[in-house]
Amino acid sequence: MGQLKLNDQEIQFYQEQGYSLYRKPLFSAEKQAELTAIFEEQLALKGSKLSDELDTPHFRDERLLEFLLSDDVLDLVEPIIGPNIGLWSSHFICKDPFVGRATPWHEDSAYWNGRLDRFDSIVTVWLAIDRSWKENGCMRVIPGTHENGFSEYENVDGTSNTFNTQIKNVDESKAVYFELEPGECSLHDSRIMHGAAANQSEYRRCGYTMRYFSTEAKVLPEKNPGHKIWLARGKDIAGNSFVNVSTPSR
Repeated sequence: MGQLKLNDQEIQFYQEQGYSLYRKPLFSAEKQAELTAIFEEQLALKGSKLSDELDTPHFRDERLLEFLLSDDVLDLVEPIIGPNIGLWSSHFICKDPFVGRATPWHEDSAYWNGRLDRFDSIVTVWLAIDRSWKENGCMRVIPGTHENGFSEYENVDGTSNTFNTQIKNVDESKAVYFELEPGECSLHDSRIMHGAAANQSEYRRCGYTMRYFSTEAKVLPEKNPGHKIWLARGKDIAGNSFVNVSTPSR
């Protein structure tokens, strides 16, 4: 275990607002370059999939576990969800220039409803691989909405959006945009309202989401066929079925 990366003020802000911006390099320049190279390999192998559909790449390429289970990330996550940490998922999200689809307003927890028994201690680390800013469709959130419970959804066009549903009646004037340089990251609660506009710029926008949960939550095996979780740090509390109990560090 290394040095925890968030101070008391930053932790309090996250608890109240449901997000935090970490405007420092998460990994060393060498490690960031290695991760970017793995992404480019995954992108080249994607076949007919759209670039925003590269889900759970660590299932296919275990090199990613060296990043996902590293102290670099876990020292950022621990102040948010505690010392007992499970790796829930990861996802390369890439919005190609001019054609990158919009991500409708949503709560991650709504799409995972029924797969875990609680959602109050799940955090996503969104690491910028490319520069991510308003012009190319950076992520945006509605602060404080992680305490609202599940929202009401409506249907949207799935060809121009990454999902075919969105939260109704979102006041976009309250949105905070997560503009990040490569290597910087954001953190957000699984219950917060968030999304992203389409990328209509000439610049690609790729990020790597790394998702973690407190092992006080139970992942329901019957609702997660084929899904794999790792014990990243600490101990299992709820009796989950993990792939392993070791924690590689870099």
